[in-house]
Amino acid sequence: MASLTAPGVAAILIAMDATPPRRTYITPEGAKKLQEEVHQLWNVERPRVTREVSEAAAQGDRSENAEYIYGKKRLREIDRRVRFLIKRLEEVEIVQPGEVGDTNRIFFGAWVTLEDEAGEAHRYRLVGPDEIDTQSGRLSVQSPLGRVLLGKQAGDEVTVQRPAGRATFEVISISYAEPDPPSGS
Repeated sequence: MASLTAPGVAAILIAMDATPPRRTYITPEGAKKLQEEVHQLWNVERPRVTREVSEAAAQGDRSENAEYIYGKKRLREIDRRVRFLIKRLEEVEIVQPGEVGDTNRIFFGAWVTLEDEAGEAHRYRLVGPDEIDTQSGRLSVQSPLGRVLLGKQAGDEVTVQRPAGRATFEVISISYAEPDPPSGS
């Protein structure tokens, strides 16, 4: 039996395009949210569904018992989600925003205020893919806009290709501190 030589292994990896995976970042708040979801699913949701399945099983014939069948399906969904979240938490790197050398530039975790071509201001936070929330202005650092913003500073202009066409924005401000909540809420 022939052994694989180092050059042979390298050729296989190149052919498979086996580049090492890039590290995915997450803010401490994002990691906490994922941990809270694991806790909720494992300590609240799963025990409740397990009780419901047990009660449904006590009713007799399980083959035609909808509560039992759907309960078992829900348990599998919970277990699958918990496994995914635990694996995800092991894979991500928690990064404290603002612990970069130059806080005048845009990096992961920055709050950025942009002005579009119409003069309208938009505020975004660059976060990891597990934290995206367009309603609260959390934009993936891996998104087209997120990628072009990295390394920019106040006064820079960026252009991004969107489904609706090209858009140009000016960077107005950069902050690594949590913004104050809106007044009157």
